[in-house]
Amino acid sequence: MNASELFVRCLEEEGVRHVFGVPGEETLDLMEALRTSSIAFVPTRHEQHAAFMAATLGRLTGRAGVCLATLGPGATNLVTGIAYAQLGGMPLISITGQKPLRGNLEGNFQLMDVVGMIAPLTKWATSIASVDRVPRSVRHAFKTAEDERPGAVHLELPEDVAREDAGDLQPQTRTRVDRPLPAPGAIEAAARVIESARRPVVLASGGANRKKVGPQLKALLERTGLYALTTQMGKGVVPEDHSHSLFALGIHKRDYAHAALDSADVIITIGYDIVEYPPAVWNAERSKRIVHIDFRAAEPDAYYAPEVEVHGDVGPAIEALTERLEGKLAPQPGLARLREVVAKRLFEEDCAVCHPPTPREIVYAVREVMGRQDVVCLDNGMYKVWFARLYRTFDENTLLLDNALATMGAGLASAMAARMTFPDRRVLAVAGDGGFLMNLQDLETAVRLKQDLVILLLRDDAYGMIRWKQKAMGLPDFGMTYGNPDFVKLAESFGASGVRLGPEDDLRHVLHAAFEEGGVVLVDCPIDYGPNRELAVDLDDEVAALLEE
Repeated sequence: MNASELFVRCLEEEGVRHVFGVPGEETLDLMEALRTSSIAFVPTRHEQHAAFMAATLGRLTGRAGVCLATLGPGATNLVTGIAYAQLGGMPLISITGQKPLRGNLEGNFQLMDVVGMIAPLTKWATSIASVDRVPRSVRHAFKTAEDERPGAVHLELPEDVAREDAGDLQPQTRTRVDRPLPAPGAIEAAARVIESARRPVVLASGGANRKKVGPQLKALLERTGLYALTTQMGKGVVPEDHSHSLFALGIHKRDYAHAALDSADVIITIGYDIVEYPPAVWNAERSKRIVHIDFRAAEPDAYYAPEVEVHGDVGPAIEALTERLEGKLAPQPGLARLREVVAKRLFEEDCAVCHPPTPREIVYAVREVMGRQDVVCLDNGMYKVWFARLYRTFDENTLLLDNALATMGAGLASAMAARMTFPDRRVLAVAGDGGFLMNLQDLETAVRLKQDLVILLLRDDAYGMIRWKQKAMGLPDFGMTYGNPDFVKLAESFGASGVRLGPEDDLRHVLHAAFEEGGVVLVDCPIDYGPNRELAVDLDDEVAALLEE
């Protein structure tokens, strides 16, 4: 057994089932070891796509996804996907080959300091300099990637080390790590702050979605009368048809749901990460009293200085807080009225069928077609804001979006990983024409994997979100438009199916038919972004007044 075979056996010990990547000369020994292992290697058409897929697998399962690339350009192509995982709190192991440490006859060809480049983007990065370091390096990599807050780890395996004789070395056993329970004193201090509040509100974020604390959070709301809203990456942790859901935050302005934060004197954050939604937006006066509940201490920020921090396993923390607060808090009729009005404004407005369809019409159509546990995966663009506002999400991790790195090009990969994770659910990728064309080559990968996957491509022939920001700044329209291919023919050239939404078509019917057809189906849908002007308007007085009655 050589070091590469030992490395792959270590991956098997960690429960790895898939490795995504692009092979290279310096990874051929690892490839051979994978060939004879229980792990499926999934060749992708770009390393960035491999990292996006692995990161999403980690996001959905809590177990680190794994991607593989060669040195030099293979490693540089991984960088965006690594940053995507790190900022989004997704456990990821990226692996690259490297020139031999000894006897490198090719000199500086493709040689660069990969670990030095990637280290600032990860929780830990190392080059494995000898075979005896393989077991501990792999075990440490997975522990580090999966530990709160999850993120990216990078391992480099030089070509000569990959061939070293491993002798009788064995993988280190994967062990269960139980998270510490929160201190009773911290629970008591948090309860006292909440009891003293005039209007406490819960803000649940990606950390809550990540660890599936939805049942405990729902019990907290039902037994104490508290109301909760979520960040975009927290959508679904509280079902948005729950009577105490205040829905999700959209953009960094005073949208309807923001009224609850505006009026709150105490905010109970659960799994909150400042990268998702800056505290300067909702605590500009620094007057909010904050109770921080998370697996780790709060990140220092001028606008986020919690009065009480509850560290430890979030699920038991919420349960203990529920027991302590039950029957102690006054009803909040203002928030109940706010919920009713916001629900009507966001989800019950009449939406005329038109061509091209508006963002609201598109979101309503998708919501009608998708089941409660079906998964919608968003790329990054203007439509993401509309889905965050209008797409009623009923279960954890059923609306996947990135509001951390907010990178274009990840939507298709996210949907492909979701389809692998949830083979019995419908999965829909929603992408703009700009983002889709950044990684469209991996449409071939989806076809090769024989996935049942629908791609809703929203076409405006422009970088729509940046155009919207440009207009809001009073700048002339410049540099935002481009040409597009015939997306139906493009899909067909990859072996997928393509359909174009016409003036007489109902998007609901088209999406239903696409899912019934099976295989990879791309729906080319033009979009009218004229209603974007609504997003530039602050919360109106009528909604704000409900909280002051």
